[in-house]
Amino acid sequence: MTETLQNPDEFLPLTPAVFNILLSLADGEKHGYGIMQEVEANTKGQVLMGPGTLYGSIKRMLQADLIEESDERADPQMDDQRRRYYKLTALGRRTLRMEAERLDEQVRVARRKNLLSGSTT
Repeated sequence: MTETLQNPDEFLPLTPAVFNILLSLADGEKHGYGIMQEVEANTKGQVLMGPGTLYGSIKRMLQADLIEESDERADPQMDDQRRRYYKLTALGRRTLRMEAERLDEQVRVARRKNLLSGSTT
């Protein structure tokens, strides 16, 4: 597997679409529509991801080994077999963590500059 040879730094900074997709998969696998719903919920409706953006990003993320398709189904009887489920790879999880840390540092800088509530003087 090429995953161990790739450095997460190569992918940073992530685009907002890729970051939100990876973040939606951080707590488990989801199908495309589920990813779109979670992104909308996580961003309080500020990011509405259409199918073109979602599936274009998914295609590139699959090629980069950030995510992979999953064959598992929570309840095969209740699921449409045409749905594709996606999950993070180890590389995807490391990349997501590094991007979250990078963004966290940016928020800390904004707080130090008194741009956000909870800023320190």
